[in-house]
Amino acid sequence: MWTEERYEDAVQLLKELIATPSFSKEEQGTAAILARFLEQRGVAYHQHLNNVWAVNKHFDPVKPGILLNSHHDTVKPNPQYTRDPFAPDVVDGKLYGLGSNDAGGCLVSLLAAFMHFYEQGGLPYNIIIAATAEEEISGTNGIESILSQLPPFEFAIVGEPTKTDLAIAEKGLMVLDCVAHGKAGHAARDEGENALYKAMDAIAWFRTYRFPKESPTLGPVKMSVTVVQTSNKAHNVVPAECSFVVDVRATDQYTLEEMLEVIRANVQCDVTPRSMRMRPSFIPQDHALVKAGIGLGKQLYGSPTTSDQALIPAISVKVGPGDSARSHTADEFIYLDEIHQGIDTYIKLLSVVNGINLK
Repeated sequence: MWTEERYEDAVQLLKELIATPSFSKEEQGTAAILARFLEQRGVAYHQHLNNVWAVNKHFDPVKPGILLNSHHDTVKPNPQYTRDPFAPDVVDGKLYGLGSNDAGGCLVSLLAAFMHFYEQGGLPYNIIIAATAEEEISGTNGIESILSQLPPFEFAIVGEPTKTDLAIAEKGLMVLDCVAHGKAGHAARDEGENALYKAMDAIAWFRTYRFPKESPTLGPVKMSVTVVQTSNKAHNVVPAECSFVVDVRATDQYTLEEMLEVIRANVQCDVTPRSMRMRPSFIPQDHALVKAGIGLGKQLYGSPTTSDQALIPAISVKVGPGDSARSHTADEFIYLDEIHQGIDTYIKLLSVVNGINLK
């Protein structure tokens, strides 16, 4: 169905990416490698900042599109590394190196699948590949910065390590800065209005409240208070202000706006979201892409972690080789067999949705 040459190309490309530092906001080296990879294969590419994208050879603007997306930025190495994080060493079938699992294996597998379909004419969908930056920090100079430049697409495949199972939903994220107001006074006298006590009342609500609707794949909305502080330096002053931070993991059952409205109606403090960008994602279980995955024996699940899915304004599925449990760990690696499986999975999924017989 596809040649081993695609696999060998993918592994070689991943080794080059691993050997080139690409921390978020510093991905120019890997962007150049990806651009060169496409150019050497006769693929016209586009680049904006450190984002590189291309379309299939027989692109037809009348047809709907499928976006293939993964990222080439990495976090900084875990301090517990015992290996050189930039040395793409293969040991016992494992390819080691920073970004090998998250998400280099996914990216090179998607590129291999893109190249598999690149020359094919008569497909019902255009295929768009986008290798993007700043995913690890949800930065504004990543995929969000090129959405207006990409051709239209109907749905997306986002490459993240899922053991090639299908994450058909992903939690969104809303971080809230909350401030309770009181009145300063001397702690020894019955004066002032303790803002910390007001904050405690609000924190108790966040701890116990349950949004009524639960997602079949993601479960309930989860709210966690993670930081609390007052401006006080002295022990004997009733605090006039107490601030705290709430991490809200949203599901596909509510918009961020709906949740914010409920929260503000129930707590006596100022509530300010840092961002409304990281929205929950989902794809219907009767979608052709999901049915294709089921037909391949893939498991369906809801992902609690965020990715660039949150910024893509279309239904999407998160799927890719590797294991998210290895992401950001010391001595990160991906099995070479997983890359092989990733390429195979992507090609089979795209074949089914494009009406290509796998037999």
